[in-house]
Amino acid sequence: MDQIAIKHNDAIVDLQTAHAQGISGEPILFDNSPAALEVLRHSTAHLMAQAIKNLYTNAKFFVGPVVKEGFYYDFKVDESIGEEDLKKIETEMTRLAKLKSPIERYEISMEEAKCKFADDELKLAVMERIPSETVSIYRQGDFEDLCRGPHLPSIGDIRHFKLTKIAGAYLGGDSSKEMLTRIYGIAFADKESLRLHLEMLAEAEKRDHRKIGNEMKLFTFREEVGAGFPIWLPAGSRLRSRLEQLLFKAHRKRGYEPVRGPEMLRADLWKVSGHYQNYGENMYFTHIDELEFGVKPMNCVGHIKVYEQDLRSYRDLPLKFFEYGVVHRHEMTGALHGLFRVREFTQDDAHIFCTPDQIEAQIIEVIDFVDRIMRSFGFSYKMMLSTKPEKAVGDDSVWETATNALRTAMERHNLAYDVDEGGGAFYGPKIDIKITDAIGREWQCGTVQLDFNLPARFELGYTAEGNEKLQPVMIHRAILGSFERFIGILTEHYAGEFPMFVAPTQVAIVPIAPSHEAYAKELSDKLMDIGADCEVFDKNESLNKRIRTAEKGRVPMIIVLGDEEVNARSVAVRDRRKREQYNLGEAEFIALIQQQLNEVHF
Repeated sequence: MDQIAIKHNDAIVDLQTAHAQGISGEPILFDNSPAALEVLRHSTAHLMAQAIKNLYTNAKFFVGPVVKEGFYYDFKVDESIGEEDLKKIETEMTRLAKLKSPIERYEISMEEAKCKFADDELKLAVMERIPSETVSIYRQGDFEDLCRGPHLPSIGDIRHFKLTKIAGAYLGGDSSKEMLTRIYGIAFADKESLRLHLEMLAEAEKRDHRKIGNEMKLFTFREEVGAGFPIWLPAGSRLRSRLEQLLFKAHRKRGYEPVRGPEMLRADLWKVSGHYQNYGENMYFTHIDELEFGVKPMNCVGHIKVYEQDLRSYRDLPLKFFEYGVVHRHEMTGALHGLFRVREFTQDDAHIFCTPDQIEAQIIEVIDFVDRIMRSFGFSYKMMLSTKPEKAVGDDSVWETATNALRTAMERHNLAYDVDEGGGAFYGPKIDIKITDAIGREWQCGTVQLDFNLPARFELGYTAEGNEKLQPVMIHRAILGSFERFIGILTEHYAGEFPMFVAPTQVAIVPIAPSHEAYAKELSDKLMDIGADCEVFDKNESLNKRIRTAEKGRVPMIIVLGDEEVNARSVAVRDRRKREQYNLGEAEFIALIQQQLNEVHF
């Protein structure tokens, strides 16, 4: 298998650069490993840009990174480009790849680069983001672009790719700047991997939570309300409420106390916490009585204020506070995406205040909580240990202590994990939970963050056994991440076919005629009494249309009531999950629903 790059000091370096600079390291082979795909997809992005330049000679390019979905390039042309043009661009990419042009790298000074691209405002915008005094340029045939690499030795190595979609994207994600065209694509080392991925994309499109959410009337977005602010409709609110109720009970059983902090706090507090300095660009600020306030992007400061309310002893610890906390974050308009990326969302947030020797037990208890919930929904998951980012508060020694505490807790309990260097929160390292859904996609959900810094910055303390004043450790913890994002993931995971215990409506009751509606109402009340949410479909419409409406809402159980059912005190069941139809007595049916509702306990 051909070598395409090397790994040197945790960085990927293309062969040309390695040879020129005398760098050696671990070989990266042409396969579907993450490192190899990064190089392949980066090079395919440049191949796409070269094809676009050939077809649209006035094209100008911004950036073309590798992303989780594959790769993309942002650019602008005078002509209009649509989905129908993707095939034409692919054909030109294939033609160019057959030329097997080498990919060459050279460096020039920033001053030379600005002269070279003086007539290209997008290139000048890219250079504003580069702090170096020199820039690297990659050239293939008659196409070249600013790029830090790495790349394949030749475009002839690019064979298995597909352009997947076209979209608009604001320059740099800033809605105040011009709109560019963005084309996404994917590439693999072999044909079969590409085929399987395209099949997954087709299935993902069918499961799109925005499409299903609209069909099931779960939520909506309205332009006049504002981008990134979801409106929860009755069905979606019922689903969300069921999740909240299950989690509330699970938290109380594990010793968590419910609390609630204000959604705005004085800016002085955000300065003490470090959010103002390290996270301020993601926050919303306002003034009240000439004082500056920050709308909370996280719940931790409010929970610190709860901790400060009383004098604390070592006998009180661990203290566990949880809140369904509404937070606001200033996301770029171009980054918003259904429920997956919004500006207002609710975290299933909790903070544990404990002594240093309680850290391990608390971390393991949280991971067990995560395991219970994720397996209830049929998710497998993996854990990532995320370390100190470039932008952080606190001494290196404190970070090392916190990181080692997380690592030790997982290793002592034989918990597998990968390392995400630099992926921690600005105040502490964390364990991120990545779940895998029904069609093999990974999603970032829960997080467990260990924090020595905020307790120090707020001078939190507790009285130890020897009567001395010590500082507690703070564990930040969310399992779902946010209700919005998790419900979006659940919707796509189940393709809207939610299991009984969280379905927006568990039972649809369809009386055949008005004379059967009294029994329908009676059954509805009994189902509500056992905690089942149901709806009586008694509109003045045909029987078939009412059944179709219930089916479109993906209700797990549909029961039809006619003369026979009313007289026998029974129900005719259409079980969507088992794809079966059968008759049951009333008591037997209610017991069945109660059993299914009680099958899951977090």
